[in-house]
Amino acid sequence: MTPVRIGLLRLSDSAPMVLAAARGLFAAHGLDATLGVEPSWANIADKLAYGQLDAAVMLPPLALAARARLRGPETRVVVPMGLSTGGNTVVLAHDIAQEIAPDACDAMGTGRRFAAWLARRAAPPRLAVVHDFSTHNLLLRYWLAASGADPDRAIETVIVPPAQVVEALAEGRIAGFCAGAPWGDVAAAGGAGAVLFGTSAIWAGHPEKCLAVSEDWIGRHPAALTKLLRAVLHAQRLCDDPAEAPALARLLEGGLLALPPGSTSAALPGGAGAERIRFHAGAAWCPFPAHAAWFAGQMRRWGWLGADLAARDLYRPDLLAPAARAEGLAWPALPAAQFCDGGQFDAGEEIGALVKA
Repeated sequence: MTPVRIGLLRLSDSAPMVLAAARGLFAAHGLDATLGVEPSWANIADKLAYGQLDAAVMLPPLALAARARLRGPETRVVVPMGLSTGGNTVVLAHDIAQEIAPDACDAMGTGRRFAAWLARRAAPPRLAVVHDFSTHNLLLRYWLAASGADPDRAIETVIVPPAQVVEALAEGRIAGFCAGAPWGDVAAAGGAGAVLFGTSAIWAGHPEKCLAVSEDWIGRHPAALTKLLRAVLHAQRLCDDPAEAPALARLLEGGLLALPPGSTSAALPGGAGAERIRFHAGAAWCPFPAHAAWFAGQMRRWGWLGADLAARDLYRPDLLAPAARAEGLAWPALPAAQFCDGGQFDAGEEIGALVKA
C-alpha cells in the first residue's frame, strides 16, 4: 500500500475525498490514504510547502500563489484534476439585505443596488472571504467591479476560515461573506444572514476546488498518481448521483467533517439551496489550463501577481490522461463561460491537444 496524506477543510466539496475513503476506493487502488482536516486554507498551503501533506483539496488561486512565491517559499505542486464547480454563496447581514432587496436571478441588479448602498456608507463594511488567494475573493471582486464598486475602497476585506464565517456574521464582526457550502445555508437557516445568490450567478459553472499534488510525492510514487486519480474520479461520479445524496449528506455530517446537520444537503444533488456543487458533470474533473490562466489574469488585475505565470506548468491534464482513459472518460473541449455582466470567457482550448493518446 502506498501512503498518501491528503488535506481538506470542513466543506461540502471535500466530499469526493471523504467518500473515497469511506467506500474503500483508495484502498481498492492500493493506497493507504490518511485524510487530515485542517482549520484554514493557510494551514493547507503551509503543510504542502513543508512536506507535511502529499496532496490536498485546494483553491486554484492559492495553488497559483504557492507556485509564484506569493506566500513564502515556492511550493512545488501540480494540479492534475479538478474536483468541483460552483458551490459558494454571497451572504449579507439581514438589515443590509433588506435595504438592497437582493434578487437571486439578477446578480447585476443586486450588485448595482449594493454598490449604491456602499457609496452612502461613511466607512467601508467588513466582508469576509476564506483566503486572499481564493476563488471566493476573485469572484466577489469581479462582481463588485462589474457593479460599479471598487473592491479595494468600497469594502474592507478580511480573512475568516469557512467554518468560522457564520459565527463572525452572527456576532456582528463582519457584514457579510463569500464562502463555500454549507456555510451560506447554515447562516440562512440559523438566522445569521441572508443568501444573496450563489457564485454561479457571477460565473456560470465556474471552477471551484482542484486537487493539488506534491511533485515530490509524484516523483517517489509515479505509478500511484494514476491510482489516486482513478479513485477520486470514481468518487466524483458517485457524489453527482442524486440517489447517493442522502447517504453522502450523512457521511459529511458525521465523523471526519462533522458538518451541521440539515444544511449540508442543500448544495448536493437534488438540494434546495441557492447554489449547487457539481463534482463530475460539466467536466468538473478536467483541469483546464485556460481556467488557471483566467485566475492568474484576475490576480494580475488586482496587482497581486506581477510576472506572468505559466498556468500550463501548474495545470497538468496530461497527468490525468491515463486515469481518465482507464475510467472511460472522453476529453472535453473547454466549456463556454458566461459572466454576470454579459462578458464571456472562451479560450478556444481543445483539451485533447494537451494530452497524449
